[in-house]
Amino acid sequence: MKASVYFKLISLFGLALLCFSFVDTLPKNWSDIPRIWNKEALKNWELPNANPDYSVEPVREEFYYALPERIIYKTYPVYHPDYEPEGYWEWLHEQDAQIVFDASQLKTEKDWIKAGELLFDYPIDTLGAVIRTKHVRDKAFYTSSGMPLTPDGIMPFVHWVVAGKGKVYLGNLSCAMCHTRVMPNGSIIKGAQGNWSGDKAFAYALESDSASERVVQGITRSLFSSPWAEGDPHGKLLASGKDEILSAYKAVPEGAFGRQGTSILFPPQVPNLIGVKDRKYLDHGGLGQHRNSEDMMRYIAMNQSMDFLNFYGDYNPIGLTRERLYNGKPIFFPGTYDRYSDEQLLAITKYMYSLTPPENPNKPSVWSEKGQTIFAEQGCVTCHTPPLFTNNKLTPADGFEIPDEHYSKYSIFDVSVGTDPGYTLSTRRGTGYYKVPSLLGLWYRGPFLHDASLAKLEDLFDPARLRDDYVPTGFKPHNVKTKAVKGHEFGIELSKSEKDALIAYLLTL
Repeated sequence: MKASVYFKLISLFGLALLCFSFVDTLPKNWSDIPRIWNKEALKNWELPNANPDYSVEPVREEFYYALPERIIYKTYPVYHPDYEPEGYWEWLHEQDAQIVFDASQLKTEKDWIKAGELLFDYPIDTLGAVIRTKHVRDKAFYTSSGMPLTPDGIMPFVHWVVAGKGKVYLGNLSCAMCHTRVMPNGSIIKGAQGNWSGDKAFAYALESDSASERVVQGITRSLFSSPWAEGDPHGKLLASGKDEILSAYKAVPEGAFGRQGTSILFPPQVPNLIGVKDRKYLDHGGLGQHRNSEDMMRYIAMNQSMDFLNFYGDYNPIGLTRERLYNGKPIFFPGTYDRYSDEQLLAITKYMYSLTPPENPNKPSVWSEKGQTIFAEQGCVTCHTPPLFTNNKLTPADGFEIPDEHYSKYSIFDVSVGTDPGYTLSTRRGTGYYKVPSLLGLWYRGPFLHDASLAKLEDLFDPARLRDDYVPTGFKPHNVKTKAVKGHEFGIELSKSEKDALIAYLLTL
């Protein structure tokens, strides 16, 4: 594929890893929905960058609302080639397009939630920003990426979009792409920390397409570059060449994802969205405040491709200038750069707020009750306060000095737990903080810590992880053999039986 096409595709590369809202009355009717993209709300919604000179400047309200609204077509499942029903591919090409979202037909709360689930699953890209038709119809793709499948051979992270007879496109970049988990027994948990092997899949696509070094560098720059960060780690990665960059993609494990504005050097753990309505900050660094449903709607819109149009100082991820964006030729060609309507954003938000956890197979026991006592005695409740098992505060990363004015603006717990600061100090989404995560649903989650460096809860309490000769069980940078996983040392000195009891309790949450 030509470089110019890849750059057009990358403008669509947006995925929402979403998170929180408090007691907020959601609009009941589509006609009551406020315009969520307005100057006043956007001004203080996101936290400043760790380097405040490069804090985000989103697109203007008039530009945003001039973009076409997304048309939502009926979608169909994608099968591994060995599982695809006979004649399915030909049958898909015979189907007519069906538009399946009409806000005026949503009369009840149940209607809104059902429509929101449909939109949660709906891909915003059909041009192949991550993977394309030829990839998912090739058995080698599944072997190379280690892609999880359902027992029926369905890959639940992408869908076929039918826009008319003979117009069958592979759809990428739905909310569900990252926030769907295939469990060991083949069941699916929607809204969970997903296990889509996205970065490995992307590396496979680039290699199988024989993408040039220039293309690989250009895409990776658009996704992750933050040249103002101290040491410019992404600049060093880009300069290292195609093979090194692809190795960095391949190193990102399932359960983490290098989405735009973050990093494949410091890949964020995919957040669990179940219970998101009760969380006060969004993103691992608490970038987006979550004060009400409108904030969540803004967050979804921003993360579903609008952030490629942001300015950070004078820097733009896809090389735009303000003059070119607002006064020059359109940066998109027809049908490729669109946005959710406010009605669609409300429906997704209602669905996300409705998510409930699956039944936990780990039932309370004498052993877990002992662990609950240890949890309290060790002071875990200070940060992971029941019943949400988070205090909903931000903690500073090592090396970040909290500005005085932040104490009155944000909920801050002024203690660093010492985890790797790379994500929050060296990326476009970096704020200098990490949010205190909720521990609810640990039994169906993993890998753990904000950078997904530990595969199991047991690894968190292993003192060997603090040594430089430790081999991380989760994410390990592509260019290192051993690496200490530092920080969050609470409980690490407990006896084995105490650790086992504590883990037994945590798995019941």
